[in-house]
Amino acid sequence: MALGETKTPTLAEWAGGPERFKALFSAFYAKVPNDPVLAPVFAHMDPSHAEHVAAFVGEVFGGPKAYTEAGGGHAAMIRKHMGRHLTEAQRRAWIALMLDTADEVGLPDDPEFRAAFVGYLEWGTRLAVINSAEGVPEPEGEPPMPVWGWGPPGGPWLG
Repeated sequence: MALGETKTPTLAEWAGGPERFKALFSAFYAKVPNDPVLAPVFAHMDPSHAEHVAAFVGEVFGGPKAYTEAGGGHAAMIRKHMGRHLTEAQRRAWIALMLDTADEVGLPDDPEFRAAFVGYLEWGTRLAVINSAEGVPEPEGEPPMPVWGWGPPGGPWLG
């Protein structure tokens, strides 16, 4: 970098790194059993679920590739939702609880970060609902991990 230039941080850096995502998702999934809409969805949740989701989102936001390195990938995340029959009410409840938890754990609340964060939540949860429907085929190959930054994601993903 030349003198006077600044590097734009990744969303993961701006959020506070892997530890902040672990705090966010640990706090979030600790609340899920008390939510009447979400509790049934996560009734048999793996104890390491929060850590896996934190690693996934951290990677998507430009952080360490911990999810991929642990044997995950976008196809693995898609498969986690297949056949779950998620509803719009469950999606909305997930987002509402996530946003409340983000405030509680001190995730940045500046408009730029929150616009990117909420944009990702909307995009990701809508894909989760789509991929949870009956008859959705298994992903072929290894679709690339999503990469989320400060700007809009672009046109429809048709891959």
